[in-house]
Amino acid sequence: MLLPHPVIDSLTPAQVRVWEENFTPEAGGQRRPAVEEGIWRRTQDPANAEQSGWSEDESGRRRVVHYRLHYGLDRTQPMERLVLEELYLYVSWLAPAAEIADHRRELDQWLAAGRWRPTRDQDGAWRRGDLHVTITEHAVHPQDERADRQAPDGFTSIDVTIQSEGYTLTRAARNLPWDVLAGGMRVKEQRGTPAYADDLSGLLDHLPFVVEAGCGTSIEAGIPPLHWLHEVYRVTARSGNELTQGYAFTLAPADDILVREVLTETERKVDDMVSMFRTVVLAEPTAAHRALKALHDAGHMVGPVATHNFDRLFAKAGLDEAFMRRYDQRTPHMPFPENAKALLVTGLHADRRAVQARARDLGLPIFYLDTEGLTENGVYKPYLIEGAREGDVVVRSEATPALLHLCDLLGVNI
Repeated sequence: MLLPHPVIDSLTPAQVRVWEENFTPEAGGQRRPAVEEGIWRRTQDPANAEQSGWSEDESGRRRVVHYRLHYGLDRTQPMERLVLEELYLYVSWLAPAAEIADHRRELDQWLAAGRWRPTRDQDGAWRRGDLHVTITEHAVHPQDERADRQAPDGFTSIDVTIQSEGYTLTRAARNLPWDVLAGGMRVKEQRGTPAYADDLSGLLDHLPFVVEAGCGTSIEAGIPPLHWLHEVYRVTARSGNELTQGYAFTLAPADDILVREVLTETERKVDDMVSMFRTVVLAEPTAAHRALKALHDAGHMVGPVATHNFDRLFAKAGLDEAFMRRYDQRTPHMPFPENAKALLVTGLHADRRAVQARARDLGLPIFYLDTEGLTENGVYKPYLIEGAREGDVVVRSEATPALLHLCDLLGVNI
């Protein structure tokens, strides 16, 4: 496995401009839009018993996945190309000692099958091309010691780190998934009884409005929803190539398809890992994004778009973004202009609820534009807005038709 690894073999001059305008450090402000990062921590707990398999006589398993992918332009070829420059993948297991021992033997088999070679200068480390693997077993995990957290009797831990040669993380970055774990499980909000409307005409009485955007506008632009990443990183249990009924968490080392794939099918799995970002870079704003830009230019929408989407589609459409995605569970401050009269939340779903809480504190009515359901693997699933309350208005619609209709009501040309 050699780096840089091609993501898009050749970029047009227009695509290079899009990259330079939207994905460089200068374009991203306080964030690094060329770095894709994800964290999942799955634990057995009574609160998630159905998905985690928790029971009174079997509990305490844990799986932590943390990845960081660094992208950039390679200008050494006749045509600029988008490449993966650096890779970091960390998987940590806490499970009964016998299962950890079995998993350690599996790892040795996968390393041999993938033609990884032991390094001469570090015990417990292997190399394949520009990638390194380290495997560390713990009777007591150092992060559990750091947090004064007790593991169940008879449990041990094992960490697998796969990273590009010379890649380093700051201590804060290494601790990030564990700091998230220390924050505990997110407590679900109590849903009230919002009103339902056929369209956004009620918003005309509360102009101008601020927008908070979930992944609905991105899905309409052809970007896979978040559950697709869950499948790439095997967050949910699988049987063969099929998801198990109920989307149970992967919480047994024997089910760790992710590490097996990376070790035995390295190039194919890395292609799988970078495909989301490839789609993000190539995606173009939809009519919904253009409608919001027109509404902003007409003065009906104010402020930046609060979003946790990393696709930069609002920026590509010419709108300022206030990026809300933070893994330390501290949502950044969302600036509400003084003249704002309402918050429009476009789903599916806008997951940074602190923005909605601030709107409520300011006395602003909240309108939700959300289908309240999605199709996963060909099966439609209801997905009700968790935080909607009395006084809120929900319009069950995709963003594009509803926003185009709002433009018509206001006489705004796109």
